[in-house]
Amino acid sequence: MAADEPLVLGIETSCDETGVGIVRGTTLLADAVASSVDTHARFGGVVPEIASRAHLEAMVPTIERALKEAGVSARDLDGIAVTSGPGLAGALLVGVSAAKAYAYALDKPLYGVNHLASHICVDQLEHGPLPEPTMALLVSGGHSSLLLAPDITADVRPLGATIDDAAGEAFDKIARVLDLGFPGGPVIDRLAKEGDPKSIAFPRGLTGPRDAPYDFSFSGLKTSVARWIEAKRAAGEEVPVRDVAASFQEAVVDVLTRKAVRACKDEGVDHLMIGGGVAANSRLRALAQERCERAGIRLRVPRPKLCTDNGAMVAALGAEMVARNRRPSDLELSADSSLPVTEPHVPGKHQHAHDHVHEISKDNLYS
Repeated sequence: MAADEPLVLGIETSCDETGVGIVRGTTLLADAVASSVDTHARFGGVVPEIASRAHLEAMVPTIERALKEAGVSARDLDGIAVTSGPGLAGALLVGVSAAKAYAYALDKPLYGVNHLASHICVDQLEHGPLPEPTMALLVSGGHSSLLLAPDITADVRPLGATIDDAAGEAFDKIARVLDLGFPGGPVIDRLAKEGDPKSIAFPRGLTGPRDAPYDFSFSGLKTSVARWIEAKRAAGEEVPVRDVAASFQEAVVDVLTRKAVRACKDEGVDHLMIGGGVAANSRLRALAQERCERAGIRLRVPRPKLCTDNGAMVAALGAEMVARNRRPSDLELSADSSLPVTEPHVPGKHQHAHDHVHEISKDNLYS
């Protein structure tokens, strides 16, 4: 870690996690998270209005906790990054508003960055600089995407995405059918370890010879599992929860890893990065490692805590923006719930006087 590397604070509020991270270059200094997931559990999913209110209440304490953990002052920062999209509009607005307020008060450059690109960039904190290009499989409650990123700060290309339910969404819905609560991913992962993944032959969506090679579909799988469970219950039979969990999980990770490895081969990329909340799934990690090794592909997966939504990933991308002298955002930056992944960040309309870390004044309005 060099003292002249950019020191950046990142704010993430795209869903139900209030995340604040601080990095210097590619070194993680603080990763503070305040989650409202327990509040949403009784509703069986995230309630946008509740998430927004929780972000409002948690924002300042979480920022203060991150600064204390990193051992730095807000005046020391070289930039502030924030998720400007995609995500829940109200939740994003809280984070963007906070970032703009801090950037204005401290006279620091502001970087509105893309949530998906941040999930890719966070791997730099674990395994060092990203290869160029980077092949990334992002799987979460809202996204299932295959992305090729020649330059994480300026050039991210979508190769495929889900056409219906995202992988994480399917986990939550099947957990609900099995009365396992919310969120569904962790409990299904745990129960699946005690079940037989070959006991039930659930379908693999979009894997036919004429199907889109890199797109995903989990809606049919979700319906198939739900009907199988309903038929068992209607017949008065006990549902083998562990076998259902294992077989369902295997169907999901089989498709994800198969298509990701194929994309690497087709594009001539010798490595694969997996990110997003579902990347914490133990079976996905194991099968991806097995298939990547067989194909001669290097697998990069951050530790589970960095796979779920967090401020560290936003700070990591922000630091890369500063290091590569990308144009900061304007204070007119807005939240964009449908920000395309082809826009890793939202540059301002005009060149700023303090675009580069070495040119940033340490003075602020409170001096």
